[in-house]
Amino acid sequence: MVIDLNADLGEGAGFDAELMPLITSANVCCGLHAGGPADIARTLGLAHKHGVVIGAHPGYADREHFGRQELKLGNQELVALCVYQLGALYAMAAALGLRVSYVKPHGALYNQACRDRHVAELFIIAAAQLELPVVGLPGSELAEVCRERIPFVPEGFADRRYRPDGSLVPRTDPDAFVHNPEEAVKQVEWLVADRGVRTICVHGDNPDAVAFTKALRDSLLARGFELKPFA
Repeated sequence: MVIDLNADLGEGAGFDAELMPLITSANVCCGLHAGGPADIARTLGLAHKHGVVIGAHPGYADREHFGRQELKLGNQELVALCVYQLGALYAMAAALGLRVSYVKPHGALYNQACRDRHVAELFIIAAAQLELPVVGLPGSELAEVCRERIPFVPEGFADRRYRPDGSLVPRTDPDAFVHNPEEAVKQVEWLVADRGVRTICVHGDNPDAVAFTKALRDSLLARGFELKPFA
């Protein structure tokens, strides 16, 4: 089985250099929910060095909550927020001779776009400006809005637990995270077989992200998975 392994990077967590050789796609923070221009440039350079595909990872301009608190913005304001971030990352990548291959919303914006059709519609308006494939939860409103308009890539999470309806368990719940790599591998197998995911995410801001991702990668390879970027 072929699967892409992605991570949210460029957020200033300090693990990018160690995580980059372990993954196949990098969701690079666009500098508003975390990180900044210097972080972005370093992450892009690391991706280039290790042959990792680059994706844009825009979120709410809410550093206090790391972009994980849902906000209510006007239509034009939300589209502008996304277009601004995509344009910034696109320009920085182009300056280094690199290409942005997809877009994945971050945090609260991700959850809202997957749940709320109106937010999904607005996000797709922004993504369509650069004709970028969109990464999100399978069976979500975001997936439906993308249908016949822009390519959609179904994503699963190795380090987050799921509700029976396929949505993520909220971070505030005590059992929201998967810490055991072997348990994570079993979840990945379920996500690929039953949910049709093409890319698996690990969070780069987790203090144990490097050890977890290395163990997950080794276990996936041992079980016959081929790690390859979807883009």
